[in-house]
Formats: sequence, C-alpha cells, structure tokens
Amino acid sequence: MQAGHHALKVRAATGADVPSVDALLARAYPRLLKYDYAPSMMVLALPLISRAKPALVTCGTYYVVEQDGAIIGAGGWTRAAPGRGVARSSVGNIRHVVTDDRQVRRGVGRALMGHILAEATAAGMIRLDCLSTLTARAYYQAMGFTATGPVTVPLAEGIDFPAIAMWRDL
Repeated sequence: MQAGHHALKVRAATGADVPSVDALLARAYPRLLKYDYAPSMMVLALPLISRAKPALVTCGTYYVVEQDGAIIGAGGWTRAAPGRGVARSSVGNIRHVVTDDRQVRRGVGRALMGHILAEATAAGMIRLDCLSTLTARAYYQAMGFTATGPVTVPLAEGIDFPAIAMWRDL
C-alpha cells in the first residue's frame, strides 16, 4: 500500500451496507464496463446488474472492503449458482464483485479476493466458478482463475449479457 493510505478492512456485509453497495455498483459499473460493452448493451444491462441484491449482500459470504469508513469494494461467493440457484456441495460461485472505479489498481480487489478465497476454502469448497464481465477477465486471471470460454448471462427476456466463464481450484 502506498504511503498515506489507510488500511483496508474486509468484513462480512450486513443489511446496513445494502445502500452503500447499491451506490457503489451504480457508480462503478457504468464507468468500468463502458470500454468493453456496446452502449446498447449498457443501456439494457446496467439497470439489472448495477443494483445490490439484499439477499446476496446479507447472505454471510458477501463482503465489503472499507477504507476510512467508506465502502470501496464488495463481492463474495455462494454455494448456489447465480440465477439458477443450484447448489453444489464443494463448488462455490463468485458473486457480484465490484471495486470503486476511483480505487482500481490499489489492492482493493486483491484484498477482497484473498478474503473470498480463504473463506470459501475454510467452508470446504474445492473450486470456485465465476461469470466474469469482459472487463474483469484480466483481474480474475491475475487471481488464479482460468477462462473456459465466452458465455451469455440471461439478465431478462431478450437481454443476454456477454461474459466469460472462469474457474479456480482452491
């Protein structure tokens, strides 16, 4: 961490964090994703992906990264796969990861993913699957994930969001 920066704190998210996570997603996703997605896709997808899901935020395996009391990162993992809700006993799923667009490349995502990997391992997971945005592919690769190929995530009727299926052994 650079001199002058205060320590990052990673903790389990609570219901009180929902508005902050919602604001973070709403601010960061449009700015971070705009270089990798067509404007037409952004118009359709952003209202669906840039909102906090209270049930996910409060599930116990979703975390926030704080610095000086401000939430600058969020994300987690669940046993259930996104959308379908299918749970597998030893394979977890990375869920709704975001870093403040003004804080990228400062260790926020690395601290968050380190915490997620440790917690998932402690819970008995042997692998984590991930549906990465096109934008986050390099981040996940740096965190040890391997891409299996392009996929589309059905967000709503007629809205298929381009993503990358990725996985990582724990």
